[in-house]
Amino acid sequence: MPGIAEHERQQHVLRLLDGQGRVSIGDLIERFGVSAVTIRKDLESLERRRLLRRVRGGAVPHDGADEGAFEMRLRHSEASKQAIARAAAAHVKDGDAICLDCSTTCYYLAVELRARRGLVVVTNGLRAADVLSESDAITVVVLGGTVRRSSQSLVGDFGDDLSSRGRLSVGFFGLRSLSPTHGLMELSLEETTVKRRLAAACDRVYGLFDSSKLGRFGLHPFVATDHLTGLVTDDGTPDDVARQWSSRGVPVERVPVTRGGES
Repeated sequence: MPGIAEHERQQHVLRLLDGQGRVSIGDLIERFGVSAVTIRKDLESLERRRLLRRVRGGAVPHDGADEGAFEMRLRHSEASKQAIARAAAAHVKDGDAICLDCSTTCYYLAVELRARRGLVVVTNGLRAADVLSESDAITVVVLGGTVRRSSQSLVGDFGDDLSSRGRLSVGFFGLRSLSPTHGLMELSLEETTVKRRLAAACDRVYGLFDSSKLGRFGLHPFVATDHLTGLVTDDGTPDDVARQWSSRGVPVERVPVTRGGES
């Protein structure tokens, strides 16, 4: 992909890093058709923003195990996430008490829901809360905790804050990776702790993910397979993956996506 702008090139580097766990300078030179000096400048820029860590011959994810800055992730698979959000919104009725996590897909779901009436939305996502707070017809409950800038979220063990306040009808969760054996998984222990608490307070739980999440590495399960109501993904998710989950009693909704406009 020679000739792309610096910003786009750096986004591609982060996507490669997210999928492969490591990138090499030699591969990036060949892939982008630029000089070693240019690639090193890209890696230096991304390292200054704490989006990766340079090592001999290339780069690896930053030690903080973040997936990258929120704005960067928001644009990755944007059309897929928006289509998934529209499909997920169909599972919400006016007057429901629901949960949205801090994922970028749930941010797009918040955008879809902001015209609803009588919703109560519990979230640890700062950006989702900001979108929903524009509506006078939606009550937004933001959990206390420590701000995690990279994911625009609040993290921390808020204990039994939810258990004494009744049940939430449905919760929606983004994820780092997933497997029929382990369920939905995250890489960050901080994010996992919050998501476990939130999911435990929900009568129904949906996992939202675009097909680029398939095959990724995750460390910490936060929703077991037998507690999942369903999965909502894009039409890039293969038939055999959908069958695997269906055989475990978890329906998979695959929504069509027009990908021509994605960045």
